[in-house]
Amino acid sequence: MTEQANSDFYIVGIGASAGGLEALEKFFGNMPADSGLAFVVVQHLSPDYKSLMAELLSKHTQMPVYEVQDGMSVEPNNIYLIPRKKTMTIFHGKLHLTDRGQEQLNLPIDIFLRSLAEDMGERAIAIILSGTGSDGTRGIRAVKEAGGMVMAQDTSSAKFEGMPQSAIATQLVDYILSAEQMSTELVSYIQHSCISTDLGAKPAIAKDEDNLSKIYAKLRSQAGVDFTYYKQSTMVRRIERRMSINQIDRLSDYLHYLYQSPNEVQTLYKELLIGVTKFFRDTEAFEFIGEKVIPEIFKGRSRNDQVRVWVAACSTGEEAYSLAILFSEYMEKSGNYLDVKIFATDLDKAALEYAGKGVYAESIAADVSLERLKNYFIKRGDSYEVLRRVREMVIFAQQNIITDPPFSKIDLVTCRNVLIYFQSVLQKKVLSMFQFSLKQDGFLFLGTSETVGDNSDFFLSYHNKWRVYQYRGGFRPLMLEHGNVNIQPRELQPRGISYGTRVPDDRRINEIIYRGLIEKFMPP
Repeated sequence: MTEQANSDFYIVGIGASAGGLEALEKFFGNMPADSGLAFVVVQHLSPDYKSLMAELLSKHTQMPVYEVQDGMSVEPNNIYLIPRKKTMTIFHGKLHLTDRGQEQLNLPIDIFLRSLAEDMGERAIAIILSGTGSDGTRGIRAVKEAGGMVMAQDTSSAKFEGMPQSAIATQLVDYILSAEQMSTELVSYIQHSCISTDLGAKPAIAKDEDNLSKIYAKLRSQAGVDFTYYKQSTMVRRIERRMSINQIDRLSDYLHYLYQSPNEVQTLYKELLIGVTKFFRDTEAFEFIGEKVIPEIFKGRSRNDQVRVWVAACSTGEEAYSLAILFSEYMEKSGNYLDVKIFATDLDKAALEYAGKGVYAESIAADVSLERLKNYFIKRGDSYEVLRRVREMVIFAQQNIITDPPFSKIDLVTCRNVLIYFQSVLQKKVLSMFQFSLKQDGFLFLGTSETVGDNSDFFLSYHNKWRVYQYRGGFRPLMLEHGNVNIQPRELQPRGISYGTRVPDDRRINEIIYRGLIEKFMPP
């Protein structure tokens, strides 16, 4: 993430397309002119006709409305409009324009929202209004990952429901409202004490250890996950945002609300899991996996051998399918076809069900090359579906990487941008699980901000920048070193397994059970 803009106000990125003018008029017609917010409107515009948006919106708001010029600074209580035939980004609070080529995929909303997330972090707000297609879907994922907030127009009030429906389907939207209702909720959200810029006004949630512990206990009892050893700063920020959205000022009152609302428990649970991903995230890193790691895995293998990959915390499956595509490309190029099994696991059952379908919004075209779209996807309306032969390589299963038994005899483990949300003791436990799973000389692929830490004696750095490691061997059971941490497996057999096209045989399940028993009860 780039250095965030030095501002104490929120910037609202609004995406709209067909039918968007009506929604924008209703939105700004109800928005106070002195909210302290800055608004950047990114609309799909005809390249052939001059836009009259500035004149039309000025009739519905007292805020100044500008068509953006390159390098323009964003200030509160102003509205900025993207010009036609341009793409726009924001960097250090300034808007930058570039010409959009005729062959370029037209996803200006995604492009802007992703830059907004990087520049503003938790002070980024994304709103998706009426429009066709799925532009904005990737952008709101970036905003949520950065800790921002997302609104979408409810489909019953949207003239065209494609864009808001695609956003809502991600399950990342905080508010689903009509355009005229958004203004009131937006102002209430930014004025809430939990996200106030006045640090003296913010409730000291992090110091309320008793109620935090009770919230974690409630989550464990209902969702089956113990968040005690996740990084507290991240947990507190996510809880603060939920309190702001629900207009609750005290942590004790939010705890009471959780007991009264099982739906809020599930929403908070999903917020804390931070399930955000995309195809070929960090493109150069995946190129390295395809060019260097996969050939090394295949070296010396015969046609009857099996290649085993574990994608831990796979979320909605994009990374697992990315690896399946890389393995397919290598086998097609080399003519060396092996049985490749990719075990993709996650805590979130809804995300796994989404992943198992293998159907994604057309905006993935910004992350997947045209050649790969042609070779490994089928275009169906506004979506791309992963080809069956690629889906059959991937088995999705619900799993807690902290407490459930790991897989075994794995050639490549990927776990990207997950360890950064764990406290040190959980990081060590998870890395110990990966050691248990990996074959000697197998590979570990982490996120760009993650390392193997104290486990460097067991891993050789294969590519320092992209955090690719090769396992030297020498497994060391963690539970003998950190027995004071009360992290117990809920059960040894995987729960609620959601498989793509195959069901594992009894030998596979028995292997998981036996290895789980060995890890928990046997000496080294």
